Amino acid sequence: MKHNSENLKQYITDVPDFPKKGIGFKDITSLLESPEGTSLCLELLLSELKNKQIDKVVGIESRGFFFGMLLAQSLNVPFVPVRKPGKLPRKVITQSFDLEYGSDVLELHQDAINPGDKILIHDDVLATGGTAEAVCKMVESLGGQIVQCNFIMKLDFLEGFKKIESHPIYAAISY
Repeated sequence: MKHNSENLKQYITDVPDFPKKGIGFKDITSLLESPEGTSLCLELLLSELKNKQIDKVVGIESRGFFFGMLLAQSLNVPFVPVRKPGKLPRKVITQSFDLEYGSDVLELHQDAINPGDKILIHDDVLATGGTAEAVCKMVESLGGQIVQCNFIMKLDFLEGFKKIESHPIYAAISY
């Protein structure tokens, strides 16, 4: 039986008022706790990559590491982590970005992406789009070509897709 994204939603737990009152948090730890759910999610994420050349998977700290590693392994390509400041030991490039309240910074090893590399960017959620936009800028500054931005889920009502809409976007689930 071919699985679809509606089947995947059963593995996502809604947590009201987290991390603060009024926010409905979509928790993927229940997905990670299910071998069936994990297999379904990986199958859906890979389904949009058929006939696309991918040289490296870039995963965004920290929840983007879970399926980012699985995608890289399935595609038989290197995995490149994007981390918070001070976590990567070699020479890095940095990109700051705005959050709902304040700003943040991400880092990427500057030798991790070569000019012309075909890159799949992966994270768990596309919400406001600031994180994904920052990673796209870093990858492109090193000469990487973004083939697709992949997410387990995207929250359409936050319109984060508008910040990265110049790139193909795929999410296994949309809310």
